[in-house]
Amino acid sequence: MDLHIIHSKITVMPHKLQFKVIHASGQDDIYRASELNHHSPLTKGWQSARFCLYPQDMVIQLETRSRLRKIQILSHQFLIPTKIEFFVGDVPDGAPLLLESARYARLGYVSLSDNEKTGYKARELKSVHVDAVGHFLKLNIHKNHVNKHNLYNQVGIIAINVIGDELRRPYDITDPDLLLDDPRIERDPALEGLFNKPDYISPLDDLAFDMYQDPEIAQIIRRLERKKQEAVLQERYDYAKRLKQAITELQKVGEKLGKMEVEKRQAVENEDYDKARLKKVQMDEYRLQVYKDLNLNDLLELTGSRHPQHIDLEPVRHYSPPTPPPRLEELPPPTIRTPPHYEEYPLPRRALTLEEELPPEPENNQEAEPMSEVDLREASTAIDIFGLSLVSKAYSKTWSYREDALTAVHHQMQQMPTGNKEEAKSMLRAAIFLVKRGIDDKVYAVFRAALHLYRMLLTEFVPKHKLGKPDITSAVEKTLPNLFHKAGDTAVRNRDDAKSFIQEMASFPEVKATQTLAHECVKPFKLTLGPRHAQSRCEIVESLYQNFGLKGGLTIDNIMKFNVEGLNHNAGEVRDVIERLIKTMYKNHGAPIKDYLPPDDEKTRKNTLWRQLFEYFDQVDGKPPRTDAKKQKAEEEQKKQAEIDALQKQLQALRDMNAGKALRSDRSNGPIDASVLSKNDPSKKAAPQKKKPEAAKVKPKGNKPTTKDDDDVSMFTVDNICIFCGERNESFTEEGLDIHYWKNCPMLKRCTNCKQVVEIATYTDHVLTECEAKSNFSKCPRCSEAIPKPEYDQHVADKACNPHKTGQNHCPLCHENISSGEDGWKEHLMGRTGCKQNPRRLLALNKPAGGAAGNKTTAARGRGGKAGSVRGRK
Repeated sequence: MDLHIIHSKITVMPHKLQFKVIHASGQDDIYRASELNHHSPLTKGWQSARFCLYPQDMVIQLETRSRLRKIQILSHQFLIPTKIEFFVGDVPDGAPLLLESARYARLGYVSLSDNEKTGYKARELKSVHVDAVGHFLKLNIHKNHVNKHNLYNQVGIIAINVIGDELRRPYDITDPDLLLDDPRIERDPALEGLFNKPDYISPLDDLAFDMYQDPEIAQIIRRLERKKQEAVLQERYDYAKRLKQAITELQKVGEKLGKMEVEKRQAVENEDYDKARLKKVQMDEYRLQVYKDLNLNDLLELTGSRHPQHIDLEPVRHYSPPTPPPRLEELPPPTIRTPPHYEEYPLPRRALTLEEELPPEPENNQEAEPMSEVDLREASTAIDIFGLSLVSKAYSKTWSYREDALTAVHHQMQQMPTGNKEEAKSMLRAAIFLVKRGIDDKVYAVFRAALHLYRMLLTEFVPKHKLGKPDITSAVEKTLPNLFHKAGDTAVRNRDDAKSFIQEMASFPEVKATQTLAHECVKPFKLTLGPRHAQSRCEIVESLYQNFGLKGGLTIDNIMKFNVEGLNHNAGEVRDVIERLIKTMYKNHGAPIKDYLPPDDEKTRKNTLWRQLFEYFDQVDGKPPRTDAKKQKAEEEQKKQAEIDALQKQLQALRDMNAGKALRSDRSNGPIDASVLSKNDPSKKAAPQKKKPEAAKVKPKGNKPTTKDDDDVSMFTVDNICIFCGERNESFTEEGLDIHYWKNCPMLKRCTNCKQVVEIATYTDHVLTECEAKSNFSKCPRCSEAIPKPEYDQHVADKACNPHKTGQNHCPLCHENISSGEDGWKEHLMGRTGCKQNPRRLLALNKPAGGAAGNKTTAARGRGGKAGSVRGRK
């Protein structure tokens, strides 16, 4: 059989057709119709103009006259049209291929869901099967579904896909995409129709594939798919199997790289260039490692050989990373969501939506887009002062217009003549309104223009027009919340500029005279404020104190009240700034600072934070440091030994008295037994007992002897009581207590990282601040627990942990919030209905009667045993 005959019998399957949008009745300045010409994870799609007329129409032109088999539309998640009609257009024979020459035939329509059930978070993919021929495809897009997110009654389409066949000869033998050069095809006619499936549409041509795949990986997958078809026709089944496995792996890799590309672009949008650079390095290394693992050159047979070879791809990309590349198994890509029969189905919304603003090229007479009714009402005061044209620019989507508006206001305010104070007040209020919007702007140039205008208002405009303190106070109070928020921005230069400007404002004479800025800065913030914003507020107060001291409205009272509240924040970086400020203030002002802090006693010093502060205070005051644990232990031993010696003397005196009576009796009754004399000789001291003597009670003569039942407490010393759970037990000697702490005490546990015994109540703080493995953990701002760093980002993102409520204890074992105070801990860790994750609780409850302390606990002093590894409760 002639090979050319085989080629002529193979029918090309329907596939993705290339097209270009050549007409749209309207478009948003950012979301233009040209966005529909390509598909990728970064595609933003088309949106109609605000408050447009319906229906909107759009025309796309195919590369060549084609037979359309399937049309796919990916709708916006909340800018949703109610209906889309489809028309196919063709040009009569002999007519020029122009839009005006097209004649259209209606194909039908699809209705789209209002998306309320998904919370406007999913995008609906509509697939329409057709059979029509033409050069053009026209869409009539009807009015939008009304919802709270669609403020301007717009419609949007994220992507369009057209699948079909170009109308040309069945197969072009010069096409390099398919190399059917194996003569064995002649000997197996059954293979002739293996891929001759005119109704089959490849998943690689589906819209879902390109929208979630890295473009480079998508092209490689298509090449591998063609190689697989060729391998099957040539009966190279082992090679086809390798290709199939590689395609499956690359589909996962492509989705992963697509998500990483979105994250990189979002970092660029936020001006976090360090993150963007790191993401780029990760993508390049991940891509390179995958290519090397799959031996892609050999897989594509780029060397011309059909025998496996090892190909080093390193010189191809010319890239040497600073860190080792991640292994493929360490980065499990997500699975591809491909529907089985390409019916209509919703697609998840992309994780990040980029609304990128690029510098426009406006003409001199070009005006900003019209403002919405909501914006007009909001900006009515500013419009009355500065005019609609200028304020429209301040509300424009084009960032250069917004910057120009602030610059124009700056010029007007500078040029305003003096004499009319009321007009100056009105202009100040209107300008402050626009300054607030500029401070919140995401574009750095607009933010800088707002600060420049604000500086001029406070340093030039206010003194020039002699405006009073109420006007200045109002301006500062309105803008400070916006500056505080900007000071916690993700972009470093936004944070630094906002904090610097607040410091600069504090030095303006007119602002300093009102003392408003200082009072606003030291207002305690809510403990739910995010760590980055809370830290920036603390740093602002610290800088104000360092630069101005107790002036301009700052006092010991208002700063220390701010500090004490800040110490309750969950984030350690926030507490660090506050601790640094308190130390600085104590160094400058001394004892008055202590009036705002808890009493300096042993209970307070069990808390690491307070202990460090009070030790610093002692150092500043020139006091000797508190006795360390060893000296304290030695002193307690000495005190105990003194008590023991005193008791021994009392006992010896009693022995002497009894011995004197025995001697007198023995003299009258006969010779003296030498052993008795030796035993009762006061000059011979008894050898020290291993067990410390009990606190003996001397009773009046004539009373019955003391028994254990008469005074049960007398049978115990401080060494027979656990100072944590309050259990009393005769076996609690120095060694017995250590065993109790190590194995049984329900208030303690062993650290899984350093194996020290610590209180459960302070376990989280131990892991974060004391444990030898503390560098491996971070504190969750939501539940306040210590989370391993590899799991931290996912833990915070999931928001599935139980939040730590202010004023309550939070158990690190069962993650529940419990009653505050020591009694709350004891009830939770020792009670019958307490913590189900504390195995020692059941052991304590099941002890025989008399072994546990019962409900009544004994307040015991610190023992002199080996409890150095047991931490004090905070």
